[in-house]
Parts: sequence; structure tokens; C-alpha cells
Amino acid sequence: MLLERLSNACGVSGDEGEVRALLKEVLAPRVDEMWSDPMGNLIVRKGSGPVRVMLDAHMDEVGFLVGSITDDGYVSLKKVGGLDDRVLPGRQVWLTHRRIPGVIGAKAWHLCSDEERRKVIPFDEMYVDLGCRSRAEVEALGIEPGEPVYFATQFELLGDRVAKGKAMDDRVGCTVLARVLLEYDFPGITLLGAFTVQEEVGLRGAKAAAFHLKPDVALALEGTGSANVAGVDPFDTITNMGEGPVISLMDAAGIPHKRVWEELVRLARAHGIRHQFRRLTSGGTDAGTIALAREGVPACTISVPCRYIHTNAALCHLDDVDGAVQLVRRFLESVEKGDFRP
Repeated sequence: MLLERLSNACGVSGDEGEVRALLKEVLAPRVDEMWSDPMGNLIVRKGSGPVRVMLDAHMDEVGFLVGSITDDGYVSLKKVGGLDDRVLPGRQVWLTHRRIPGVIGAKAWHLCSDEERRKVIPFDEMYVDLGCRSRAEVEALGIEPGEPVYFATQFELLGDRVAKGKAMDDRVGCTVLARVLLEYDFPGITLLGAFTVQEEVGLRGAKAAAFHLKPDVALALEGTGSANVAGVDPFDTITNMGEGPVISLMDAAGIPHKRVWEELVRLARAHGIRHQFRRLTSGGTDAGTIALAREGVPACTISVPCRYIHTNAALCHLDDVDGAVQLVRRFLESVEKGDFRP
């Protein structure tokens, strides 16, 4: 399964090479052109029609970098992207692409005061324990400051249709984009797939890609938060996993282009694609920075809802992934036929 391979690949922001190599391998036989830009974005082209449609999905994931190494063999961490301190202690991690195993540790619970036990452990009090007893032992493993650190989570299915894995934001979007490129042809348009870098630290790769590609219209394909879990009021669930792909209303990075948004909704209804709307206006996606490229680009976001996003193990429903593929497909058909004109 492509989603499994992408979820298991390691690619903290700024270090996306493993993900990029996998996508190159998978996509090379089915695209007309492929290249990497100076930032590390992987760009592919299919078709050569008059309308340029950009589909974006970012390759990077949240994680850490090695900070410093203590004399007694512990490793401090620097965050890459937004992470929830509540879920970090005790998590297994991999250091470097060689996947050297470690555990995020902190002061033992039985040594904490009553006040400390009632609080979230501050991130600067956490460290990685590699089982080493000295700085020399850590350095002998080839670990240096700045090395990437990943959650040590292997993809698996819970039941038949729910996937668990790390980096669902945004390997689920990469999966949707890759499947569109692999499964469908749209010779009447120029389809530009942009697998971008450094989204989690400021939507950086998409900004460069959009400036270079000069799209007439764009969609960002994302994994987004879903909070339809026990104890959460339905009013606050953001999105519901298993109820279809998500069309964004607004986020902190931008407001979707009205005509693109309306066309996506029309197509979902016309083709019976179960869909929903993102009911949270914080956060941001690459659509926000793509929209600002050059003189402006009509852009919108289609997302797959994921529970426990930005943790060591997120969940997504494969029916939502399939629905996102079909919604993107219908949009590209609409552009190709001239039913939607940017």
C-alpha cells in the first residue's frame, strides 16, 4: 500500500530526501517530466494543455533535531513543527535515517512533587535516552547536533479501513496526489504535481514552487485534524473521520477562492462524493501561500481528516482517502472540459 510506504518513510522538515526518493521511484513511469527545484520540492508534469493546474502535497513531517549531547550520554531535542508536549514522554524515536532507537525520557514520576505531577512536563526537561553512558558512546553511533529525529511508529491497519501511522500530515495528501497521477490522465490540461518541503515550519516549499510553476489554479491536498472522539462536543470536532474528504472554509493562512470552493462543493454533490467542511479557522495549509504567488492564484484545500494529528500515531479512514482522490479527479475533469475556467 502506497500510504504505508509513505507513512513509514522519514522526512522531518528540511530533510525530505527519503520521501522524495520514494515518490520518484513510484511516479517515474507515469509522468511526462520530473525534476527537483533548489529548495528540494519534487515537481512532476503530466499533459501539456493550455490550463496549468497545480496540485500540492507537502512531504515533510513534524519531528525533532538533535540539540546537544550531555557528558553522561543523553540527547536534548529541538522541535520541528507543532508538537504536543503532553504526548511526548515515553515515546520511542529513531535518530537519523539509520533509525537508531531511543526513548524520550523525563524526570521519574515518583520523584516529582505533587505540583509537578499536576502539570505537563516542560519540553526543555525532556531528553532522549539511547542506553548510552557517555558522550563518547553517543558520538560513536555517529550522532551529532542537527541530526533528524523521528517518531518510531510503523504503519498498520486497525480493522479493515482505518490506518494508523506517523506523518499522516501530510503523507496522506502525498498519497492522494500520487494516486491521481498514477490512476488518471488529463491530456487537455497541464497537470503540475508539487510534492513540497518545509510546510510544517512556514509553508516554505510551496511558495517557491508556485512562483516557479505559474499555475492558473491550485489545490492543496492535506491531512487535517479530526476530534470526533469521546468527550468532545460535536460542535467542536473540527472534522469527522470517516465522513468524507474535507473542503476548507477558512484558515489562518488564507480564505479559499470562492469559485474554486463552489466548484468543489458542486462536484461533490453532483457525483455523490460524501464530503464535509473544516470547522476550525486556525492553522494553515500551502493553499494560503500558493494563493499569493505572483499576481495571485485561485486556490483551495482538500483534506483528509486525521485523529491525533501531529502525534506519534495518527488515524485516518481509507474511505476518506478514496473520496479525496475522486473529488480531485472530478475537479480536474471539470477544468479539462472547460466547465470550470480559472
